[in-house]
Amino acid sequence: MKIPSKFLFSDLMHHRVRCDEGIDHGPGLFPWMYPSFHRLLGWISSPSNFKITREVWRLDQLKGVSQHEVYVKGKPSSSDQKTIDRFPTLMNADIFNNDGEKIGLIADFVFEPTKGKILYYLVSRSNPSIPGSSRWRLEISHILDQQPGSISCDLNSLEDLPIYKASIKEELLNRSRQWRTQFQDITGKASNRLEGWLEEQVNENDINSDDNINSSVSENFYDDWIDDEDNSQSFNRMSSSKRKSSFSNGKNMDPWI
Repeated sequence: MKIPSKFLFSDLMHHRVRCDEGIDHGPGLFPWMYPSFHRLLGWISSPSNFKITREVWRLDQLKGVSQHEVYVKGKPSSSDQKTIDRFPTLMNADIFNNDGEKIGLIADFVFEPTKGKILYYLVSRSNPSIPGSSRWRLEISHILDQQPGSISCDLNSLEDLPIYKASIKEELLNRSRQWRTQFQDITGKASNRLEGWLEEQVNENDINSDDNINSSVSENFYDDWIDDEDNSQSFNRMSSSKRKSSFSNGKNMDPWI
């Protein structure tokens, strides 16, 4: 029976109205609003589908809320559908962005039952009667101007608004965007790592190539030096043997001749 501090208007419309005399006055149909100040003054119910009369309830008559019914105190005011159609409202009003393009329409709103203050509106991209369609949260601060049936906002698209309820299609789109972003991040990181690894390999190959060249030059130089040293030693040994043989034969001959 407790009245919630915040109430979704569509939830109020799903409850049947029962007065303190125990009479069922039917389900809610339409809001009674004061659009200029974004307030809910009451709502309209239909006691029967076969009657053209409508019953108008003030918001301060609301005394309790159960799972399927709302309880009111007092009697309603009677009206007809033609009169109710002239009530000013922002329900189903078209929403236009900064460029004057239609981006959606008002599908619902959240209000305070004690004061009737509308906290924010819920926007639908297309027909709000389509079940499971997405809802975006439109703060009143985004509204620049309002006329009967239209609202101008400081927005570019509905993606500028936080999503209140996502349809299956919208959830798939959001997830695909997240997956695409994650895949791009992973691909970018992998590409950077591959480029870094290739640069390291190129640098290592350059260093190894320089080391091989230096090693080859050093080995050739060492081999040439060893060959020269061996040739010099062989020549010296041969010359020495000739000198000894000459002196041993008693001949004072020049060994170099």
